[in-house]
Amino acid sequence: MSFNEDIEEGLFEHFRFEAGKGQAPLRVDKFLMNLIENATRNKIQQAASNGNIFVNEIPVKSNHKVKASDIVRVLMEEPPFENKIIPENIPLNIVYEDDTLLVINKEPGLVVHPGHGNYTGTLVNALAYHFENLPLNSSERPGLVHRIDKDTSGLLVVAKTEWAMAELQRQFAEKTTEREYVALVWGNVVEEEGIIESYIGRHVKNRMQMATYDDETKGKWAVTHYKVLERLGYVTLVSCRLETGRTHQIRVHMKSIGHTLFNDERYGGNLILKGTTFTKYKQFVDNCFQMLPRQALHAKTLGFEHPTTKEFMRFNSEIPADLQQTIDKWRSYATASHIELE
Repeated sequence: MSFNEDIEEGLFEHFRFEAGKGQAPLRVDKFLMNLIENATRNKIQQAASNGNIFVNEIPVKSNHKVKASDIVRVLMEEPPFENKIIPENIPLNIVYEDDTLLVINKEPGLVVHPGHGNYTGTLVNALAYHFENLPLNSSERPGLVHRIDKDTSGLLVVAKTEWAMAELQRQFAEKTTEREYVALVWGNVVEEEGIIESYIGRHVKNRMQMATYDDETKGKWAVTHYKVLERLGYVTLVSCRLETGRTHQIRVHMKSIGHTLFNDERYGGNLILKGTTFTKYKQFVDNCFQMLPRQALHAKTLGFEHPTTKEFMRFNSEIPADLQQTIDKWRSYATASHIELE
């Protein structure tokens, strides 16, 4: 056993990050603060003092400079809390189920899997309660083949067997699945349809955001096909079909062409980005924000080949009430106001 293995024996990995190829030298405590949600600098410095932070397998102090391609790990004596899946009796909206898989229509506000700051009350906690012996994915999360953001509603497929997990993951990797989302975005999307292509990676300054890049060293390749469904004055209802499935893909791609999702707080969509300066209009938008207290995004359609029967299955879900009511409200406003589209 090597010296480093001896140090790491009995410790559990809580976080693991690889610094990007464009990473300028940065103190490890600042580097981790940018990546770990709800972490304080004091806690990170304490972890470093206790010998719990490793860079390229070597324990480091908080002032150690992280450089491009470094592997940064946080190891603790206790296993990560999120690995302790606590079964919870949380209702699930199951739209299809057989011995191999199930399809769930996720409610907005439900976190998909436990993580830093969200250890209970997640979809995985619910799955652990309702189902036994679900297969683990590469992140040791039972049943999960893919995920959608906490405040995004819509369809998810969950694997019930190892074979189903492997087959469904293969389909997602080979881009043979169908995933269509409905989104309400700020502004009048001029083109009736289009394709957005870029690399998506962490934002340089705000690590809680993703950003688009032309450089393959800064992210993963992402492709979104969009089509206008309805023009509603200062907002547009669009269909987005995913060719890839990157973190925040639709949210980032639509913002990159000047059409941030309506009420997407993380990307600035909770501000009035289009429209008039009239007080009455501001009140109207505020009412819409209250009606839809989340980003206006719904995973409407999901299609895949069944792992055992090989039948192609396609599921559609209704737009949830909060989003539909907001769309209706904008439709009425646009009709009554006779807005001239820009």
